[in-house]
Amino acid sequence: MGKYFCKVCKFFDDDVSKGQYHCDGCGICRTGGVENFFHCDKCGCCYSNVLKDSHHCVERAMHHNCPVCFEYLFDSTKDISVLQCGHTIHLECMNEMRAHHHFSCPVCSRSACDMSATWRKLDEEVAATPMPDIYQKHMVWILCNDCSATSSVRFHVLGHKCPACSSYNTRETRAACPRI
Repeated sequence: MGKYFCKVCKFFDDDVSKGQYHCDGCGICRTGGVENFFHCDKCGCCYSNVLKDSHHCVERAMHHNCPVCFEYLFDSTKDISVLQCGHTIHLECMNEMRAHHHFSCPVCSRSACDMSATWRKLDEEVAATPMPDIYQKHMVWILCNDCSATSSVRFHVLGHKCPACSSYNTRETRAACPRI
């Protein structure tokens, strides 16, 4: 018999340095040490203790494919990242997205990380780039991907800032119309 044995999974392993443990909630063996993880019944999976009081529950969060590489997440041996919105993705896929300057969740479009420094830089760029007179009074309707607010804002070629949460992670929902 191996140094690690799970009678439920009928799994043997001689290398116990991986910190194998069986999670009854998941119904499978996991690695990383039982003391470092907790099982969330609503999400239906194990997460790092770092997320215990702060993760956003998404029912059956890992019982689907990675939205980037389309590999099944629940029994993946690769590291998994939990985004601010609660959606899950392989860590290497998230790093690949960041390398290509894509910082939003591929499932719901919410910002995948803290973008406040980027929004401050964009504020400076917008302030330094006045719009031509023909566009000065044009307004557009936007939907904020971060807070879901809809707003009417001044059109700007660089981006549209959500007045509710100050995010530039927005999209136009209606064509520009002159300001009245």
